[in-house]
Amino acid sequence: KSSTNNWRPTSMGIIAGVLFAAGYIQKFYIPFWVVLAAHASIALGTLSGGWRIIHTMGSKITKLQPVGGFAAESSAAISILIATQTGVPVSTTHAITGAIVGVGATRRLSAVRWGVAGQIVWAWVLTIPAAFVIAAVTYLVLRAAGAQ
Repeated sequence: KSSTNNWRPTSMGIIAGVLFAAGYIQKFYIPFWVVLAAHASIALGTLSGGWRIIHTMGSKITKLQPVGGFAAESSAAISILIATQTGVPVSTTHAITGAIVGVGATRRLSAVRWGVAGQIVWAWVLTIPAAFVIAAVTYLVLRAAGAQ
């Protein structure tokens, strides 16, 4: 069933595009099971690692006070809005992390735990090749099992 809501996160569109290109659906739409699977995976991801991420962002990079958190959230939101209006692709995670580092640096440069910030950057850098390896292994396993 197709929803009348035109907004869909990118992952749902990608999955629907693959289903359409492979001939599993005859016309392009986002099947309801794809919506449910995407929502479930987002919820499970938040449940399994969300608190740790929030703790890292709010306490480990720099100690945020309410006014600093407000400033970081506001500046990240404004940056994302400007990028969206100008058509520039932007990562919301990068925007908020940069804003939090910026808030910490306004107090003093030593208020930022640069080692933690460096670990986050390395995680960003390694995410793409790690996703490639996982996708390639999954593809090879499925092909070996006879999947078309």
